Amino acid sequence: MTQNVYDNPEFFEGYSQLGRSVEGLDGAAEWASIRALLPNLKGKRVVDLGCGFGWFCRFAKDEGAASVLGFDVSENMLARARATSDPAIRYERADLEVLELPETSFDLVYSSLAFHYLKDLDGLLARVHATLVPGGQLVFSIEHPIYMAPVHPGWSKDPDGRATWPVNGYLDEGARTTDWLAKGVVKQHRTIGTLLNMLIRLGFTLQHVEEWGPSQEQVAAHPEWAEERERPMFLLVSARK
Repeated sequence: MTQNVYDNPEFFEGYSQLGRSVEGLDGAAEWASIRALLPNLKGKRVVDLGCGFGWFCRFAKDEGAASVLGFDVSENMLARARATSDPAIRYERADLEVLELPETSFDLVYSSLAFHYLKDLDGLLARVHATLVPGGQLVFSIEHPIYMAPVHPGWSKDPDGRATWPVNGYLDEGARTTDWLAKGVVKQHRTIGTLLNMLIRLGFTLQHVEEWGPSQEQVAAHPEWAEERERPMFLLVSARK
């Protein structure tokens, strides 16, 4: 089962205070870039994998989507989504590792910062491909692999004790355990090549791949983001069936 860290009280309390949790999509620095990848949603059947508080589900409904379905493994997230949402939007609890989706049923599959928690992403993406109608689109974001890759924090040292380079381990794929908002948060590191080749092998046609980091204008408005210019924070991908 996917680690359900969002139902950890400590983690959920911290997550609820993030800008993207309080302000919604506009509080997510990468939202403008993701929005540019989306098709016209009017009349579309949309599913959000890892829907969280339901911000994107509500956006899709407001944009005229014919139906919107959101899945999340966290009861805390779903309770918040249901409390503030349009009753026409359906929310269901599901573990994305084993989620079954009806074939040829959706025009858009969307996911924000959820896929990097999954060990069997290959299996889920195969089911995503099957659930999309011909010409349907997958749009998702994950933490950028170079951001997620470090095996150990900090810098390694040479024999004289001098710092030399980060212990990155980029090519060593697998679980990464971090202490972010709570201890022991597990994410699954894959290289960009592994991820993109997975999509191609499953029959997707890549439309757009973006290694996202804040613009100079965003850094001017948020000086605390300056360090995020050193390496990309997120990977944004759009692919079509």
